[in-house]
Amino acid sequence: MRYEMMFAEDLRQAIKKNTPFVIPVGVIEYHSEHCVFGVDTLLVVKALEIIEKEIDIVICPPFYYGAASYAVEPPENNGTIHIPSKTLHIFAKDLFTGMLRIGIKNIHIFIHHQSENFNAGMPTDLAFKLAAREAIFEYLEKERGEGWWGKEEMKDYYDMHEKGSDPFSWIKLHPFMDEETQKKFPIDHAGEQETSLMLAFCPEGVDMKRFTEKKWYSLGAKKASLEYGLAAKEMILRKMKEVLRG
Repeated sequence: MRYEMMFAEDLRQAIKKNTPFVIPVGVIEYHSEHCVFGVDTLLVVKALEIIEKEIDIVICPPFYYGAASYAVEPPENNGTIHIPSKTLHIFAKDLFTGMLRIGIKNIHIFIHHQSENFNAGMPTDLAFKLAAREAIFEYLEKERGEGWWGKEEMKDYYDMHEKGSDPFSWIKLHPFMDEETQKKFPIDHAGEQETSLMLAFCPEGVDMKRFTEKKWYSLGAKKASLEYGLAAKEMILRKMKEVLRG
């Protein structure tokens, strides 16, 4: 189900059922000459479109404007749009605050950009992670008052935390590819892995006739194949469904 196509009663039923609300987050970034700018976001969107047909989720409108950085190429004539993390933090906090006020408390964000560093964090995911924590803290204090954590009804907090049912589990961020999947299909930038993923998830976003050997980071694209992409796709979808099923 798409959030923008829901009626009010659809929303109420989804909240009542604690249905996962999922936000694809990525960037607009130069991916050599043979891949489109939206690779990092499109992969998440396309995966969720498949998962939506199998399990009950709500897909929220994707967010393409992450902190791409200009580390790969300067933006001039190359298409990268970079939004600083401080701006993302403000946006994400307001977004999460609004969703919590609606009553949505099963929010998942999947990010592909720079997610090989997900444990340490990179500008986009760090901005969203901090925003999530701050929004939850402010929501709880507003709803329950100061000292909410120290009240008697929170005495089972650590048990809730162990089960993943504490308030800070209301908003969760995930890499598009978890650590196990990344080890089997190492992340690159418009190389064999990412080009193969696009062939499997979004083939219209690849045109190998445009391939150039001038970019060292995308030379591996010469080995890209649908077979490789489909193998990675199968594992990615399985892992994402495990997360969303809880």
